[in-house]
Order: sequence, then C-alpha cells, then structure tokens
Amino acid sequence: MAITLDSPVETVLGDTKKSAKVVKNLGLRTVGDLLHHFPRRYLPTGELTSLEGLHEGEMLTVVGDLADTQVRSYTDRRTGRPAYRVETVLQTDGPRLRMTFFAKRQHIAEWNARRLAPGTRGVFLGKVGRFRQEWQLTNPQMVLFGDRAEEAEHADALMVVEQLTALFPIYPLTAGVESWDLMRAVRFARAMVEDLHDPVPDDLRGRYDVADLSTAMDWIHAPEDFEQVQGARHRFRFEEALTLQLVLARRRRTLAEQQTRRRDGGGGLLAAFDAGLPFSLTEGQQAVGEQLFTDLASSTPMNRLLQGEVGSGKTLVALRAMLRVVDSGGQAALLAPTEVLAQQHFRSITALLGDLARAGEFGAAEEATRLELLTGSMTKTQRREPLSRITTGEAGLVIGTHALLQDQVEFYDLGLVVVDEQHRFGVEQRAALTDKAGAPPHLLVMTATPIPRTVAMTVFGDLEVSTLTELPAGRAPIQSTVVPLAEQPQWLDRAWQRVREEVEKGHQAYVVCPRISADQPEQGETDQVDLDEEGNELALSDRPLAAVEDTAAMLAGGPLAGVRVGVLHGQLPAEEKERTMRAFAAGEVDVLVSTTVIEVGVDVANATTMVLLDADRFGVSQLHQLRGRVGRGGLPGLCLLVSAAEQGTPARTRVEAVAATSDGFELSRVDLDQRREGDVLGASQSGRRSSLENLRVLRDEDTIVAARRAAGELLDTDPALASAPLLADRVAALEGSDRSEFLERS
Repeated sequence: MAITLDSPVETVLGDTKKSAKVVKNLGLRTVGDLLHHFPRRYLPTGELTSLEGLHEGEMLTVVGDLADTQVRSYTDRRTGRPAYRVETVLQTDGPRLRMTFFAKRQHIAEWNARRLAPGTRGVFLGKVGRFRQEWQLTNPQMVLFGDRAEEAEHADALMVVEQLTALFPIYPLTAGVESWDLMRAVRFARAMVEDLHDPVPDDLRGRYDVADLSTAMDWIHAPEDFEQVQGARHRFRFEEALTLQLVLARRRRTLAEQQTRRRDGGGGLLAAFDAGLPFSLTEGQQAVGEQLFTDLASSTPMNRLLQGEVGSGKTLVALRAMLRVVDSGGQAALLAPTEVLAQQHFRSITALLGDLARAGEFGAAEEATRLELLTGSMTKTQRREPLSRITTGEAGLVIGTHALLQDQVEFYDLGLVVVDEQHRFGVEQRAALTDKAGAPPHLLVMTATPIPRTVAMTVFGDLEVSTLTELPAGRAPIQSTVVPLAEQPQWLDRAWQRVREEVEKGHQAYVVCPRISADQPEQGETDQVDLDEEGNELALSDRPLAAVEDTAAMLAGGPLAGVRVGVLHGQLPAEEKERTMRAFAAGEVDVLVSTTVIEVGVDVANATTMVLLDADRFGVSQLHQLRGRVGRGGLPGLCLLVSAAEQGTPARTRVEAVAATSDGFELSRVDLDQRREGDVLGASQSGRRSSLENLRVLRDEDTIVAARRAAGELLDTDPALASAPLLADRVAALEGSDRSEFLERS
C-alpha cells in the first residue's frame, strides 16, 4: 500500500505502544503530522557537547566519545550467581560522565564492551547523578555512530546508525518515546512519500527566497549544517504567515466593502463638552481624536485599536468619539470586563459630563444626553427603566458589563462599540454586542499595556492602530522596588512601615493578593505560567500564596493596627464592592486589600503606595496595570513588588523587569517574549501554548511583514486563489475554523 501524507502514523512507526503515545500525547495522527513535527534543536555530531553547571536529576542529551571501557564481574546478591557489568567513561566538552551497563552473561557483557569501545562517538541520553564524587549518567540510552547497523537488533538499549549525520535532531517528545524513534520514522516516511505537493506557488517562492517543500523537509529533519536549518525554518514560517495573512487580507477586503452609517456629528454635545473641560488635551489625544473622527465620518466601519500607557487618557479620547456619535443621532456603548470598572467608568464619565449627562431633567443643558449603567447584579426592577431608555434611544451613552450582551438589551441605533481592556472578552462576547446594531457599528478596542494577544493582533490583524504615549500633566513618577524575600525577608517588615508612613501623611495604599482566601483562587486567571527555553512549563512553587482575607486580618491586627483597612474582591456582593470603592475614593478607608479587581480603571488620586504580594505569580502586563493605580494625583508613587522567587528564575526576572522600567511598550515585549504568544488565535490567555506552530510574533516580524505583502500581491491578481489550489484549501480551512472566528471578530 502506498504511503501518503494522509496515511496513519502507524504505517511508519508500527502499531506499537510507542505509536499509541505519539498519537495520544503528541497529537500526531498522520504521516503528514509526523513530517511537520519539527526538531526543537540539533546537536552537532562533529564536536563534543559543551557541559557547564550540571545539576543532579536533570535529563541530559549530549554528543560524546567513549574514553574508557572495562568489564567487571560481581556476585548477584539476589541469586548468588556471577554477574557482569560494563563500566564506561563518556568524554564531553566538560565533565566526564560514568555509565554502567549490566549483563547476566559474560558473552553479552563482552559484546557490549566491544560495541562501547574507546573512541566510539554517539548521542547519549540519561539522568545526571552523582556517586563517589563522580558524575554519572543513569539508565542511559544512546545512538552510536558507526557502520555496523546489522548488529543493532542484538543490542540492549543501543541503536547503531549507519551514517554519521552532521546535526542530530532532537524532537519534542513524550514519555516513552525517544528522539531516535521519531528520527527513524521520519526518515522512513521521507523515503516512502515521494511527491510532496507544495502549496506555495513557484513564482512566489522565487520572489521571496523560499525553499520548496521537499527541500525544506530534508533540511529540517536531516540538515548538513545550520544554514540549511535556517533555510527550512524560514520556509515553514513564511508558509504559515502567508496562510494567516491571506485570511486577514480577505477579511479586510470584505470589511472595506461593508457599509455603515456616517457618524460625523451635527449636534453640539461634543463642542459643549470640550468647552467645559478644565484642562487641555495632550497633542496625542488631539491627534488620535482626529483619526477617530475621520473614521466615524466614513461609510466603512471603523475597526481600530487604541493602545496607550497606563494613565495616558485613552478613556477621554474614547468618550469624545462616543459624544461625536451621539451628536450624529446614534448611540455608543462602552463594554467593561468587571462591575468595578464599569461603575468607575460610570462615575468618572458622569463627573466629566456634568449637566451634559442629564437630558430630560430640569435644568439640563440643551445639548445633553443620558448616560445609563447596566450590570449583571442589577435586579429586574432596576434594569427596567434603563433598558427602556436604551431601546427608545433616549440614552445616548451606555456603560455596562457582560449584561449588555443579553438578548433583552436592544439599542435604538448603536453606532459605536468601545471595548475596554479588550483582551478580557472572548470573541463571541464582542460579536454579541456588535450584532445588536442594524448596520455594522464602528468598533474601538482599548488596551493600556499590549498583552501577548494584543501585540499579535497589531502584527496580524485587520485593526488600524492608534497609540498614546504622552502622559497628561500632573502624572507623578512611580518608584518600583523588588522586596526579595529569598534574600532579604526582613524587608517585608519595612514595606509595612512604609505603608504606615504614607497613611500618616494622609495618603492611601493598595495591598494586592493573588487569592481571596487560602483555599480559594480569585475568579479568572491570575497564575503566571513560566516556561523553560524549550517551551515546557516550569513547576510552580507549592508555597502558600497571600490571600486577601488572611492578609487583611494580619495587617489590621499587626503592622497596620489602628489603620482603617478595607477588603475588596470579585466574590463580594455588588453593593458591598461599590460601597467599599466609594469609601476608599472618599478617603474613609486608608488601606485597601484587594485582588486584581482594581487592575484597570480604578482612579483614586490620593493613593500613593501599592504592595504587590507574590508579585511573581502575576504577568508583566498585570503588574504594570496594577502599578498604574498609584501616582495618579500628582503625588509621587511607590510600588513594592514582594517576591519569594529565587534570583535568576523566570519569575524573578519578570518582576525585576517591571521594577526596572515604567515603559509599558517595552514591558509588552518582555511579556510576549516570556509568555510566548499565548493562544494568539484563540481564547486562552495563559501563555501556556501558542496556536501558532512555527511563528513567533517578535522574532519573525520581518517574515510576517513579507508574507503580508505577498498575500496582497496574490489577491490583487487572483482573488479566488485559483492558481494556487492547495494554498486556497489551507486558507479555506483556516477561515472555517474556530481560529478564524477570532481573526474576524477581534
């Protein structure tokens, strides 16, 4: 039977336990899947592997030479019979490693000794151990380089390869499957599958210096040098980027053909608002505002991302765009991820608008509109009148949480949707709101610190990007300091002293914890997942994490005794959360112990200090967002990042990076580099895995830009991709997948 890319992987691996693990744990079901399972690194076989800083228990894969081999006999204690062991010494570019192989019979031991003769080179895999002051490789497995492959079937835990390759591929593995298992299967598959149909057209490969598929497969699995590895990687990254860019380019062209209502003003609400502002807009706010007004005046729906530093005034820019839409006779909705943030927006926008938010009331300004708040905790009775005013169009501005997405919420003429902290919403949630408009509404999504998925969208997406980098006058600098419990545990006492000192000056402070109680996590994902250099998850510390309830009780009864301490977290009733935030804003609470519900939107000018407990359990973006809650009232801010992580670990490095800079755009790159892309095209925010197979949005930006250009060229001459049917099939498959839902709606 002919073997094709669609053949089951068992046809080249055999129907064994190992093949079952490959299918179940690695997800490789077909021969095509196997061929696209690329090595994660390569060992040069022409040189010994350099070893530094060995640690007991670590798994090691090295190229080495056998330097000494001895056969020794001993008495088996269990049977009392003679037994034999072969003791060898492996020479690396670094420490020597001892290896021992046991045999029940002398002739087997002597045969192994011949196979392990001094001077033999191979790849050796095993766990590093220490015995009698010597390093050893425990239970080693190996591939020996030589020309006597016919003896391999007699070897115990050995395999001999016929040909010494320049680079030995190391594949992503699962327990019970070794790199050479996959290497042998891949080589067999490459020999049997002759015709690899290339989805990338010949002329496109020539223009963009991309290797053909067959050559790239040879280079990626059996390269002669690292130049071939790079050539193969470039080809597969370009192919993936091209497919994605074709999907996005087609989506952009579809959007450009849609028609919406022009929202170019006409009323006097925006002018009245601007005239009453007690401060001047920054140059950046004015420039971005003009960009938005131009978009709103177009008959093509706006699809724009507004990103800016914490405190750069994004909400004010968005509000002016919303007022412009109301001036044109439409409605604007602001979707917030939490009730705390929705209520904060409602309070701050109400204060900014003043009489302009009191349409229908005695003494209201002639240009006024109505502002409505809709949250999930409101009762049916509380919701009845706001829902009526939204339906009739009496309410021009609507602020809400997920409650805005419910079926009973109907808009009279929804012209603009503003999504705050857009990464907190799933695809379907955003779509549910935009679908409430009769004609496609304009869409503005905002983020304070570009998180991994947002950064990816700015590279891949169909969003136009506006950026605010200038901070309004009155923003004070924030001093950020790591409190390293591993080295200086006494510094935590000093941190609480600093909080008390700030309170005694009349200021306020936040204390942020990753948990509500000792046995209950905060709703949502607050745990940061750290990865090693090869993308594997690092084990989290089992040390108990700080919890709001325990920390508040400890502070009130200890270092902050006599200080007014409040508690805020996501599981409190809505009325209690609102009451606590109002009390903190009014200065009736000195120290607010909270989870990350205060991460965005909370604006208390008198808050000068933040203590972040277990800071290493939060992501870079979260830490930067949280830090942005202090220093907002012209008073210098202090952020103390408490971490028990050891120096040199990814967790500690992340915290130190946040302490080192207040530049959110620089930190977004640190975040993306540490967490990888997360599920760039899906819903996951954890950073555990990326749905991108070969691409990395920072490393491969040039490739992505080239692929975007190539996609445009293809569609200009062949919109249906009739000249590239295989590529068209891949694009169609992606457009029909869940991933395209993200691309289309984000």
